[in-house]
Amino acid sequence: MPDAADAANAADAAGAADPGAIRVASAPGRWVVLTTVLGSSMAMLDSTVINVALPRIGKDLGTDMAALQWTVNAYMLTLAGLILLGGALGDRYGRRRVFVVGVVWFAAASVLCGLAPNAVVLIAARALQGIGGALLTPGSLALIQASFHPDDRARAVGLWSGLGGAAVGPFVGGYLVDGPGWRWVFLLNVPLAAVCVPVALRHVPESRDPHAHGRFDVLGAVLAALALALVTYALIEAPAQGASGAVIGTAVGGVLLGAVFVRVERTRAEPMLPPSVFASRQFTAVNVITLCVYAALGGYFFLSAIQLQVVAGYSALGAGTALLPTTVLMLFFSAASGELGQRIGPRIPLTAGPLIAAAGMLLMLRVGPGSNTLSGYLTDVLPAVAVLGVGLVTLVAPLTATVLASVDTARAGLASGINNAAARAAGLIAVAALPLLAGMGPEAYRNAGEFAATFRRAMPMCAGLLVLGAAIAWATVRRPLVTADEEEQARPECTVHCGIAAPPLEPAHEEERKPGAS
Repeated sequence: MPDAADAANAADAAGAADPGAIRVASAPGRWVVLTTVLGSSMAMLDSTVINVALPRIGKDLGTDMAALQWTVNAYMLTLAGLILLGGALGDRYGRRRVFVVGVVWFAAASVLCGLAPNAVVLIAARALQGIGGALLTPGSLALIQASFHPDDRARAVGLWSGLGGAAVGPFVGGYLVDGPGWRWVFLLNVPLAAVCVPVALRHVPESRDPHAHGRFDVLGAVLAALALALVTYALIEAPAQGASGAVIGTAVGGVLLGAVFVRVERTRAEPMLPPSVFASRQFTAVNVITLCVYAALGGYFFLSAIQLQVVAGYSALGAGTALLPTTVLMLFFSAASGELGQRIGPRIPLTAGPLIAAAGMLLMLRVGPGSNTLSGYLTDVLPAVAVLGVGLVTLVAPLTATVLASVDTARAGLASGINNAAARAAGLIAVAALPLLAGMGPEAYRNAGEFAATFRRAMPMCAGLLVLGAAIAWATVRRPLVTADEEEQARPECTVHCGIAAPPLEPAHEEERKPGAS
């Protein structure tokens, strides 16, 4: 007679062969979690550690401020422009297949980053990294959504979030920069990919959307990416070139391409960004709030990591550790915040959260020479990052839930993808625009006095964006009028996350998908 072990093995095999029925506690479930954690950790780590490494990259490669901005923005540019297309490719050709391609692509681009002899090669490799990220990022959660039994999805997402590495990213980045060097920030992705790919191919079941077809809005994705690229170029180059023909021409070209993108999306039968989704006034308002919030966060994290090192005198490891409380607070308390938002409605969290976060950014103005001592950290840095963390805990999970509740349940994956792309585009523009608006020169990061002066001008701008987002939330956001069943369906799977780079992606349920949904 078969013993208990044989029965368990048979159950595991059945679960592995039946996507959508796997349990977290089973061996196939543990393999799926491991695969998605390894893959998403690559993108999460690179998005959270790069800011800590920037001063050392600039010193070693002899670059100016514009090159550091491009080091961040080249990645965000291709990721924001292609992430919706990446999700659609997974639905059509297989989520595991596209996820594995994304992991391999990301690892290969990471090798180029790690071996880059100059800033031009590094920036190009970062753009390639973004393409890989656009393939693996939506695939990571989509694999969980498609593989696990509905009763286990929330637990699987919780494990994915807690083990994904976002909270320890700045610490790991600082350790690598101060130890073996900044190049290992990128080369660390190679062993992660070397484990992830064979595990995925052997242990993760393939899944796809049976209603998806081969028609993709490639033109829309290219237009969006080019429009963002031209506007970003104009903003980054303006401090050095002024109102030159190249700067004005690219700025105008970017705006015109943006207008063409809107026109194309209005006329295509199945656009990447369907205009009809913005018929919901609340969905539109929440995305505007997202733009304000993540533009402020993008500028804050880009500048604060440099401020801590160049002005306050922290090492890279010290700067990464100093910023850690923000992500730790989000990791442990975002689930409770999401539940509170469900009870009291989104208006108060989406108003109070940005205001609290704005106060945290203004407290960063206290950081300066002498803040790298223990007493300086406790009085200058910790209050700022803790208050910011409380603000983000208050707003990020309710923001995600409100986005999903503002559209039909069948469009949850599309709505989440749009919100995620909007957040990344906002961070991209903020990193490009803030140095210009704050009067930061090309060599500012090499001079503590000059950088501190521009930092003091930039932080109130970031705080002002958050205040604007709070005002929009108070004026426009209301609790959606839905039934209890609809509210349960709209509740996001991603209730535990560290949404610093962008809100979490929420893949649509198989049974909720429509043909062509991404």
